[in-house]
Amino acid sequence: MKKEKEKNFLMDENKKTTKEIVESFLYSDSVGATATKFLLMSLAIGGVAFAGAIVPGLISSMADFKGHKRYSKKQIQNVVGSLKKRKLIEIVQEKNGKTKVVLTNKGQKRIKEFCFEELKIKKPIRWDKKWRVLVYDIPMKPAIYNRARQALRIKIKEIGFKQIQKSVWVCPYECEDEILFLSESYQVTKFIEIFTVDKMLHGEKLQNKFGLR
Repeated sequence: MKKEKEKNFLMDENKKTTKEIVESFLYSDSVGATATKFLLMSLAIGGVAFAGAIVPGLISSMADFKGHKRYSKKQIQNVVGSLKKRKLIEIVQEKNGKTKVVLTNKGQKRIKEFCFEELKIKKPIRWDKKWRVLVYDIPMKPAIYNRARQALRIKIKEIGFKQIQKSVWVCPYECEDEILFLSESYQVTKFIEIFTVDKMLHGEKLQNKFGLR
């Protein structure tokens, strides 16, 4: 069980998208990020092992990430205590005398929630003149699927898709990994399909909607 908890969180079925989201967060100016979120996201890269006291070791491990200086030693100390109490992290004493801080299963779940919140579709400098068409046919029953369908609709709209027909959405940028991340999170991957097409009948109107001129 302990070995399972110590596995790198990024080694899951969504590892590519999750890794990109976590790294984008850590290496960007996330001004609104709380110390709790920043510490958990840094641990998502992998368990942190160090010699000596926990708080200085964690602060040192976050030194490579942009924005780490915003958090004081006292803040990190409070966060560590809170995360331990909430069972989001586990502190392991290794045989070599080092201390290792890792995410628990509950902590990994929280990272998935953070990644879901941070999910964005990257806009390239130059559009490749291709359209990504998302089609889904998610049943309304049982209720869990109906809730997933509604939640998926809200999220894809939030990240930039435009609806062209019922359950048919379009985006001009590469987004397959992001859509799979969402569909796997909602457990509805078998009900969706993604097409990449060179031409749309109303492509000119769509270009105007997306500001592609």
